[in-house]
Amino acid sequence: MSEHEKLNYVEFPAADLAATKAFFAAAFDWSFVDYGAEYTAFSGQGLDGGFFQADSCSNTANGAALLVFYSNNLEATQAKVSDAGGNIVKPIFSFPGGRRFHFTEPSGNEFAVWSDVT
Repeated sequence: MSEHEKLNYVEFPAADLAATKAFFAAAFDWSFVDYGAEYTAFSGQGLDGGFFQADSCSNTANGAALLVFYSNNLEATQAKVSDAGGNIVKPIFSFPGGRRFHFTEPSGNEFAVWSDVT
């Protein structure tokens, strides 16, 4: 259910929609609904959203917001991301409150995964 004035949806550019969909399906068991050849949507992942066909990407180097997944087993999640074709751009590191790593998916969008489990 959508809540008044709460974040509801996020959209990302994707140069290769097929590769991006395949990555998220393999790494995080996402499923998608296509709306034409240039847009695909996901839901039920904590925040609904979609990917639109574009040559740009979302990463912190160009000032983009960073969306962060949570994991109960950071090493296992990092292995799943790598096995699915993700590129680990910042290996696991500690910070006050936990540990995390950053990765890019096949279209170059940057995400992070954190855990408070040491």
